Amino acid sequence: MSAHLLIVGGGVAGVTTALRLANAGLRITLVESGDSLVGGPPFCHLHAGGNLYPDIDDAQCRTLLRQSIDFARFYPFVVDKRPTLLAIPKRCELAPERLFDRLVMLQESYAALIEKDVRNGVLGDAEEYFALFDVEAIATMPKESERRPQSPEAWVAAALPYIDLSKIKLPIALVQEYGLNLFRLAAGAVMALRSLENVTLRFGTTLTSLSSSVDGFEATVVSSEGVERIECDYLVNAAGYQTGKIDEMLGIACKKSVEFKAAYVSHWQTAQQRLLPEMIFHGKRGSETGMGQFTPYAGGFVQLHAMTPRATLYEKGLVKTEALRCQPKLGKDFLSKLTGGWQAEEIEARTREAIAHLSHFMPAFRTAIPAAKPLYGAQQIPGEEPSLRVAEAAFPMRRYARCEIVKVSSAIDMAEAIIKELYREGLIERAHFDRCPDALQALDEAELSKTAAQIAAKRGYPKEMSELLCR
Repeated sequence: MSAHLLIVGGGVAGVTTALRLANAGLRITLVESGDSLVGGPPFCHLHAGGNLYPDIDDAQCRTLLRQSIDFARFYPFVVDKRPTLLAIPKRCELAPERLFDRLVMLQESYAALIEKDVRNGVLGDAEEYFALFDVEAIATMPKESERRPQSPEAWVAAALPYIDLSKIKLPIALVQEYGLNLFRLAAGAVMALRSLENVTLRFGTTLTSLSSSVDGFEATVVSSEGVERIECDYLVNAAGYQTGKIDEMLGIACKKSVEFKAAYVSHWQTAQQRLLPEMIFHGKRGSETGMGQFTPYAGGFVQLHAMTPRATLYEKGLVKTEALRCQPKLGKDFLSKLTGGWQAEEIEARTREAIAHLSHFMPAFRTAIPAAKPLYGAQQIPGEEPSLRVAEAAFPMRRYARCEIVKVSSAIDMAEAIIKELYREGLIERAHFDRCPDALQALDEAELSKTAAQIAAKRGYPKEMSELLCR
């Protein structure tokens, strides 16, 4: 009989592990406490180079680039192919040369990846990875923007009428960092996994206890059907911000942080009429002048990050492990939010704050209005360094993997690491097999779009947010 793999958690880490191992000849059971897959924390951006994080080193940026390419190849149906405009405000201490030198480095890295495998060219030609626009280039921009921009110049021309250039250092950059649609990933994952005979999905199922043996684990789970014991040969802890709870069940010590974050959903009539790039306005994280992120969706909906204490970031929202514990302890207010307990007044106030933050650079955006509840979640960060962005998996005991991804793009490397451990344990016959299961490649676009819209609506978001702007 084939080995049995138990995956606890149906987020990006859990579903990617299940999908990546679908061709390995294993029996796979995935248990998820919620009623759907890929529920949080939210993601919206393919970090193809880490240009949103000036504080991380070049090595992490190169890894994020490669991992983002792997992720886009594995999940091509979630990629929204509209570029990202990067701007450095005059009030920001970041030197433009630091950002632009990094772009050159990443362009060279991208070219090398394409030379290694032409299929890595998911971001377009390496020569077009980024483009800079100085005073002269901006002065010669066409006044009328194209309805559907095709070139870097056209994308910048579409955005310029709404940017207050008096508050921006020049040049600005346009980078081929694309969007990611979480509702389409949730839909594609459930469709693909349900089609696989060797995968069992268990929704509404909570892990309550674990015991280990030389050759595996026995898990106790609770669902509407009652209490059940599940034996497995290998356990994958993909519980997201709650991975520490499973470590505690097994008596494993670890250090980590958990951070609660929220992104806000607005509607702007202008974005309904014009196709705009994503826009990033850099700033010092956690200050009143923190980074602002403008992420457009179909139908004029815009997702907003304002990395300030009054919008995306929360006082006491970042917690670390305490003595004798492995699971960081979030406050009751955050735990309430994680189960949908948002107050309407707070949604209104924080969304308005995010709109005001972006309006400092885009004055016309003041006419935007709050449009839905926030996209929210708690993000795990291995260790004690909150700026860490690249992490994959850890193996603190035999036949046990703890998924530690911070960014979704790391999920493929995480799954590869688990595959190698399974091979070392003799639970699979080979460590290399086709990455993308047939079930993902066979997804029907019409059914995928329909399912994604249903998931968005069920979670309380506009169905337009499940659509791609650019394919």
